[in-house]
Amino acid sequence: MPHLAASMIRTLACAGVAWAVLGVAHADTVSVAVAANFTAPMQKIAAAFEADTGHKAELSFGATGKFYAQITHGAPFQVLLSADDTTPARLEREGKAVAHSRITYAIGTLVLWSAQPGTVDAKGDVLKSGDFKHLAIANPKLAPYGAAALQVMENLGVATALQPRLVQGENIAQTFQFVSTGNAQLGFVALSQVMADGKIRSGSAWQVPASLHEPIRQDAVLLMPGKDSAAASALLTYLRGSKARAIIQSYGYSF
Repeated sequence: MPHLAASMIRTLACAGVAWAVLGVAHADTVSVAVAANFTAPMQKIAAAFEADTGHKAELSFGATGKFYAQITHGAPFQVLLSADDTTPARLEREGKAVAHSRITYAIGTLVLWSAQPGTVDAKGDVLKSGDFKHLAIANPKLAPYGAAALQVMENLGVATALQPRLVQGENIAQTFQFVSTGNAQLGFVALSQVMADGKIRSGSAWQVPASLHEPIRQDAVLLMPGKDSAAASALLTYLRGSKARAIIQSYGYSF
């Protein structure tokens, strides 16, 4: 009987090792290029994704245009979370992304924001009064939020007048930094950067009406280096789930 017990213990121990190895084998890491405006929500989503699936998301944040250049030059990202819907579509056409793998994970909201209370009024009329020295926007050639900001100024008829006051950030994260440090009195940033629990965290802001610019439809796509990655496919599925969507909405995005 002691021999039988010892044998059973050895068998169970081996089975435990086998299951542990199997679990490690199925857990994987996915390399994700993430648009800078989606930094805060994606950090939360990545933590929940790892807790729920065992897969780890390795995140890099930056401008969508810069990621496009890196991907076309062979950067081994497996998933792109773009700040627009045109870049993922282009990557699909060029064979750099898996066909028909695109999903719209969020629709972004543009906001004119100042770190100082009272600087930005509820209708954005400060853009016409011109009571500021510098206005920060993201590089419109690289960042869709910057392109949207230009559309807003053009539709309001102030683009030419404001041109000498513009300072450009490489991406929306640097643009936010310009405004938060006071190097620019105000700037166009993503609502997600200044919102917490449905409220503007600090300063003053004007939420830009969606009618003043093209929709900031943000698409994710499976890149060719991730076509056989279980973790990459799992992440795209997870982004459409209720837990991820609740996080996304809490930062002011819609669907």
